[in-house]
Amino acid sequence: MKFLSNPAFPFHPNKSPIFYGWVIVFWGTIGVLMSMPGQTIGVSVFTDSLIDALQITRNELSLAYMFGTIGSSFMLTWAGRQYDRHGARTVAFAASVGLGSILLILSQIDWIVHSLLQFESSITIIGLMILVFLLLRFFGQGVLTMVARNMIVKWFDTKRGLATGISNVFASLGFSYAPVLLYQLIGDHTWKGAWILLGISALVVFPVLVIFFFRDSPEESGLLPDGSPSSISKSKKIRFPIKKDFNLGEARKSYTFWVFALLLAMEGLYITAFTFHVISIFETAGLLEQQAITIFQPIAIIAIIITLLSNTLSDYIAIKPLFILKGVSACMAIVGLLFLGTSEWAMILLIGGTGLMSGLFSMLMSITWPRYFGKLYLGAISGQVISLIVFGSALGPILFSQSLTHFGSYFTGAVVCLVVYGALTFGVLWTVNTQR
Repeated sequence: MKFLSNPAFPFHPNKSPIFYGWVIVFWGTIGVLMSMPGQTIGVSVFTDSLIDALQITRNELSLAYMFGTIGSSFMLTWAGRQYDRHGARTVAFAASVGLGSILLILSQIDWIVHSLLQFESSITIIGLMILVFLLLRFFGQGVLTMVARNMIVKWFDTKRGLATGISNVFASLGFSYAPVLLYQLIGDHTWKGAWILLGISALVVFPVLVIFFFRDSPEESGLLPDGSPSSISKSKKIRFPIKKDFNLGEARKSYTFWVFALLLAMEGLYITAFTFHVISIFETAGLLEQQAITIFQPIAIIAIIITLLSNTLSDYIAIKPLFILKGVSACMAIVGLLFLGTSEWAMILLIGGTGLMSGLFSMLMSITWPRYFGKLYLGAISGQVISLIVFGSALGPILFSQSLTHFGSYFTGAVVCLVVYGALTFGVLWTVNTQR
């Protein structure tokens, strides 16, 4: 499909009445939202239906999900290299088709297991589900999210924070309403019908939109980042100029890369663990289930405000202090979790810290890598980071469940997270801007 690499097909971006980067912001945000069926928040609403249909236990399904997620994390660095080689439109097209195909397979998974393949052994069913979850997480949470975010980043330099901030706010709003919409979809069309509709959207509808509106970079379309004319662009002082484009091997040799990447990976571990076990966490603290469910509303409000503010400010301030703030806010949240149920200030720390760290996450994930390592190998570098985040998200629920099983509470698991977060936050003090 050579037309996917032709920015002039089916129309040239320079024909747009506005700077095409803002069109990219819109469709890149839609791309992030389209990854929702492959995200944990999109899979969790189908969990009970899968357990009943496959006749396996919750622990067996959770185990398959964990190994599938870990397996997908090892493939994302390779996917990032394909993004660098083939561009956003080609890779997004392939990821959407892959995601749609897996969703249609999931819609018929009970028939495939019990009628077509005639599996009776739970071990065999788990093996198949590991493969299905691997592909679902790879195409959804991994590739589609990576491509959509990186595409937005490439179209802006001086306004990168504003552009990614707008995208992240609307993506956060979309994900916050996703469970309600999915439950409604299942209620109206059953879990099979819901996955069929989502699968057709990803397999047929979205690839057409990708062909029409996705473009890899302004340079390939004969434009400049931010839409600046050449004469203005040359005279404008860029606050954070890129002097060198680092490849993945060079980035891996940087102490700064690993400290920043592991801090983001810890968010994947902790937030997934907290979300996965939130009702049980509140029950062990002597609190009500309703309190556990409603806690995400104030967290989301804080996160959205911080997302917009931090993305706007990131165009003018250094990244390093924001990573320190993120680490400190994460430690605040965990301290609140450790003392949950003992006083009101613990709940305030938990909500405030979680909202703050979540609000900073999207901005740091989008802004850090092009500013510190350039845009030429952005796919491979961000793919490596996302693989670490996905790997962490697979380990988090297991860490907390083992803490409850062996020690009778989530205290030990939370302390482990606190120690690691604290060490990494302290380690940020020795990071340097690689472009200097």
